[in-house]
Amino acid sequence: MLYICLANTNETMKGTHLGEFEELVLLTVGILNGNAYGISIMDEIESHTGRKASVSTIHSTLHRLEKKGFVESYTGGASATRGGRSKRLYRMNQAGQRTLERVRMQREKMWTLMPKNAF
Repeated sequence: MLYICLANTNETMKGTHLGEFEELVLLTVGILNGNAYGISIMDEIESHTGRKASVSTIHSTLHRLEKKGFVESYTGGASATRGGRSKRLYRMNQAGQRTLERVRMQREKMWTLMPKNAF
């Protein structure tokens, strides 16, 4: 019997690629610089892109990004406007920053390959 190891040793292992919406959410977490939570991310994405997303969509995306190791969550202080409850805040870590830089370089490279008469 023959066994083949298909292990991938670079940073782009299966499961660490960003989808288009994940990229938007990760960029927004970086823009909000430590003040990112579900509603603020939703509002920021809508104001800059015109794209509407539900809070549950934002939260499930944040959960995937945290599972992939691109963001970290922490509990903010309680506020009276939230009935004394705390917010779960998110910040981008170095892995998230490296991933965004890699995606940006890939996109820029692909754009340079686009023929001028392609449109």
